[in-house]
Amino acid sequence: MENNKAILVLEDGMVFQGHAAGMTGTATGELCFNTGMTGYQEIFTDPSYYSQILVATHVHIGNYGVEDHESESAGIKIAGLVCRSFNEIPSRKRASGSLKDYFIKNKIVAISNIDTRALVRHLRDKGSMNGIISSELTDIAELKKLLKKVPSMSGLELSSKVTSHNSKEFGKPDSEIRIALMDMGYKRHIEECLTDRGCLVKVFPMNTTYAEMLKWNPGGFLISNGPGDPAAMKAEIQEVSKVITSGLPVMGICLGHQLIALANGIPTYKMHTGHRGINHPVKNLETGRCEITSQNHGFAVSEKELKMSKNTSITHINLNDGTIEGIRLTDYPVFAVQYHPEAAPGPLDARYLFDDFVASVKNHKVKSTDKHTRVST
Repeated sequence: MENNKAILVLEDGMVFQGHAAGMTGTATGELCFNTGMTGYQEIFTDPSYYSQILVATHVHIGNYGVEDHESESAGIKIAGLVCRSFNEIPSRKRASGSLKDYFIKNKIVAISNIDTRALVRHLRDKGSMNGIISSELTDIAELKKLLKKVPSMSGLELSSKVTSHNSKEFGKPDSEIRIALMDMGYKRHIEECLTDRGCLVKVFPMNTTYAEMLKWNPGGFLISNGPGDPAAMKAEIQEVSKVITSGLPVMGICLGHQLIALANGIPTYKMHTGHRGINHPVKNLETGRCEITSQNHGFAVSEKELKMSKNTSITHINLNDGTIEGIRLTDYPVFAVQYHPEAAPGPLDARYLFDDFVASVKNHKVKSTDKHTRVST
């Protein structure tokens, strides 16, 4: 095989031949497709994609290069990339570098010149499955052998691979709005959406206990997005349950949404293909308004089980397939959404959720102060 050739092998035996891009090597992971037409750097650096091979449905990837401030984390988190056209020369003048160099620096394997339309149709029909990309191995039988060793995403805990190692603070040190951000693999724009609203944010590693976070005296909790199967996070579910019953305002995003449901006794399930892109329509059942959202998830909250819950209401639904996109608890100031209101890359339709959350934290603080004043007098 020539040096510029690469092979993609799927779990069900389907094989694609293409051109090598990025680092020469071999990559494995669950194949998933994203329908976004822009924002590839934000997508590649989203920690929720950890251990997944991304299939880009947009034809041209890499045409505008990369810029440091457009990353959602410290580096690329996808396991590999499959695309139709991998552009090595950026057209944007202010780009800090090419996507090719960015992939080599981050040691990411990619394959291009693939019929991504045929691949996505196959995944859509057969469902998510594991895959292997190689630009160094030519033996398909050997690649299939390696692929059999790759674990299924179901039952896989991955947040520990991408969470922060130490706590850190962002925003105004003297802010009265203190938000504890539980880092399951959070995106940088979540932190920015909070600090832009005047919050002091402290990011806590995923294994931080509720008791430890409470010592910081937060006014509210935000449970972030992240990779893997939420049902595998037994210890985190227990801590989320304590956060919920604290009575402080809580907001969940994506994996955080699923963990809140699980902590409330509502199970999650593996979706056929998942939702990934920046053009998914969602309806807010509380306002009747619709919004176009950014999404990245392969698990969802069980609608059947949720409808049996006595203290949980559905606030948002996906207009494509009717899956649950938002919930609210009726006995605690807790709400969560399955999609990404920080919307990086766009659209910005759902940013109002951060306004709602900050308002909830402020109102809770006022009520707590008034209650303390009444008790003291």
